Amino acid sequence: MSEETRRQRIEEINQMRQEGIEPYPYSFDKTHWAAQIKSEFAYLQNSETKEDTVLSTAGRVVAVRNHGKSSFFVLRDNSDRIQAYIRLDGVGAESFEVFKKYVNIGDFVGVKGFPFKTHTGEISVFVKEFEILSKSIRMMPEKWHGVKDKEIIYRQRYVEMLSSDDALKRFKIRSELFRLVREFLQSKNFVEVDTPMLHYLTGGASARPFKTHINVFESDMYLRIAEELFLKRYLVGGFERIFEIGKNFRNEGVSYKHHPEFTMMELYWAYADYNDIMNITEEMINFVVREIAGSEIISYQGKEIDFSRPWRRVKMADFIKENLGVDILEDSDDRMMAVLKKHNTEPEIKERGHLIEKLWDLVEHNLVNPTFVTEHPVIISPLSKVHREDSRVTERFELIISSMEMANAFSELNDPIEQYNRFLHQAGLRDIGDEEAQMMDHDFIRALEYGMPPTGGLGVGWDRIIMLVTDSPSIRDIIPFPLVRPISFEEEEALEISDEQ
Repeated sequence: MSEETRRQRIEEINQMRQEGIEPYPYSFDKTHWAAQIKSEFAYLQNSETKEDTVLSTAGRVVAVRNHGKSSFFVLRDNSDRIQAYIRLDGVGAESFEVFKKYVNIGDFVGVKGFPFKTHTGEISVFVKEFEILSKSIRMMPEKWHGVKDKEIIYRQRYVEMLSSDDALKRFKIRSELFRLVREFLQSKNFVEVDTPMLHYLTGGASARPFKTHINVFESDMYLRIAEELFLKRYLVGGFERIFEIGKNFRNEGVSYKHHPEFTMMELYWAYADYNDIMNITEEMINFVVREIAGSEIISYQGKEIDFSRPWRRVKMADFIKENLGVDILEDSDDRMMAVLKKHNTEPEIKERGHLIEKLWDLVEHNLVNPTFVTEHPVIISPLSKVHREDSRVTERFELIISSMEMANAFSELNDPIEQYNRFLHQAGLRDIGDEEAQMMDHDFIRALEYGMPPTGGLGVGWDRIIMLVTDSPSIRDIIPFPLVRPISFEEEEALEISDEQ
């Protein structure tokens, strides 16, 4: 946008104030949303008016058509768009002159009047009064839809939202999804709780944390990487069915499915095991997808994904052996390393657990429809109970959809002695340079020593589910304000997102 255009808009604002018109009033009594007007008065016949009904609505002006002594303009609000009709003999000469002189595309305007249907069948508002509610200094970019550089969109998401109904819908779906999740879990008697985001120790997941410092205690702290260990303290305290939806932070790379700040939901169900958690996970995600998409089958990036139940279940060791010919439970480290080298990959740390995880990375892409991958080896599952029938593996599953991990769950380990030993192994990994290994948490062990009931636990990365139901190729498309590389404001202005592109 040119500086000259900004200067002209600012001058208009100054002129308005000189004429006693406030360009930024405090409030407006909005009685109807756009979608509500369209729905409530859909019964009107073409050219029929409803003059005995008074309504008021407000929104951003996104189109104006002037016709001498009258104008049609379109207001866009959170629900939809509604056409308004203003006429000189309807509002008076002085008011009509203000409209023609000062109302621009991009401004917020409030109108009061009555509903009618045009001769072409469009529900509209006949304006009896109007008020400018917020003057826009920057013009709406007419060519926003042609912008290909996603980095520009991520930096100025508010411009995408104000310019694109699809973008607004995408983020409304995000909100609706979390409402549905809460509705589902509360119907199952789960209680929503919260846990701290600042931790002295990292735990609950294998991830590199963000480090910060609290001045009042002169101590380093970490942004949480998982809610798990504090949620389990709730169980020790007496809660039985709990969940939390909140932000987690992992100081790792950015990709189409990874973002350093993301939304995780964890739930814990006392007296349940991972089989119960598998069932409720399947039921919950199926419910959410059906409610949002209206079907159990969706299209994601050109592929069909079928969420109808029951979902496929495969053992991790069996699936890796089927696809790579290596047995992660019986074969040697050397054998696993040979397979990895054959596929031109190997972990930085040559420890068995890391070898197994690298092998899994090679086969995950083969799963498209919802699939529970079960029975992970003990060495890569420090918070899960050993399987009751096979001591080499744990009662754990990961849910894979469209080649992405969507959920992770266990029959939770509640033996404090075994948990201590698992933490010791993790501490050993940290000693040899694994920054993602979990830390020894003595307070958590102390909590377990008071007793935690047998429990099934689940973590779901809802951002990735939102990717699927909105057919978004990148996780940054469904995070309203994702992280971007820092540049100066002047550099951003030089990107020139305007109708002058």
